[in-house]
Amino acid sequence: MSLLTVGSVAFDAIETPFGKTDKIVGGAGTFIALSASNFIKDQRIVSVVGDDFPQETLDMLRSKGVALEGLQIKQGEKTFFWSGRYHNDMNSRDTLVTELNVLGDFDPIIPDSYQGAEYLMLGNLSPQVQRQVIERLTKRPKLIAMDTMNFWMDIALEDLKETLKLIDVLIINDEEARQLSGEYSLLKASRVIRAMGPKTLIIKKGEHGALLFQDEQVFFAPALPLEDVFDPTGAGDTFAGGFIGYIASTDDASFENMKRAIIAGSALASFCVEKFGTQRLLEITHDEIEARIARFISLTNFEMSTVVG
Repeated sequence: MSLLTVGSVAFDAIETPFGKTDKIVGGAGTFIALSASNFIKDQRIVSVVGDDFPQETLDMLRSKGVALEGLQIKQGEKTFFWSGRYHNDMNSRDTLVTELNVLGDFDPIIPDSYQGAEYLMLGNLSPQVQRQVIERLTKRPKLIAMDTMNFWMDIALEDLKETLKLIDVLIINDEEARQLSGEYSLLKASRVIRAMGPKTLIIKKGEHGALLFQDEQVFFAPALPLEDVFDPTGAGDTFAGGFIGYIASTDDASFENMKRAIIAGSALASFCVEKFGTQRLLEITHDEIEARIARFISLTNFEMSTVVG
């Protein structure tokens, strides 16, 4: 099975209560690909960078099984850059700098070698770009998952609604779900959003876990209690990468397997926040992932005798 990811490959500069960084590698596409690489080795990425992007990072992605024919390198131009400062609660942040650079006029080009990918993950980009990718594929993937954010709901809602008609799984957080649906109850919100197109909805709730909705079925996955969250940047993209990477590796998009995929994504996200940027994702071993998934299972695995009678 093969996975096609579309998303930013970028630079970040981050400040948290634990410290700060200069420019480091980030971007939704990067986090998704690194996370998914723990489950699937046949990956393709569509993105764009400037000629300031480090060759060693490109080599690292290739070593993880990520094909880069669809990664445009614009000579004489700069890579997308974002800088932010997190508050003490680590749940809110201030954007200090956003420089679109090459991402400002990004035209996603799908190489012939990418056609036929069985799974597609659309990282957080403009809904117009996301739709262009779907329309430029000669064969529809088995499953199309997509991330978006409130920014696009604010400035491109109609474009977003058109793109939602074309996908299978939408991954957003609780605040975004409420904004998109106009409903405060997440159960009601899920029905409204799924009526827009995606059969399956995943609502991320940060340190409070994630919800999976499909038809009349609902699944709740807990978040792993962590003593310290060092840097939340990329955690949502890492979750999405773990989710779609697990689905693609098992070639099983059933509701039951999506439950397992959410746990896999949650486990990877719990590693991501332990260090700045992608650093922790580059260190983890399969044994560590297995052990962390086991910890997730233990959070909700219990036996109970009948107490009513």
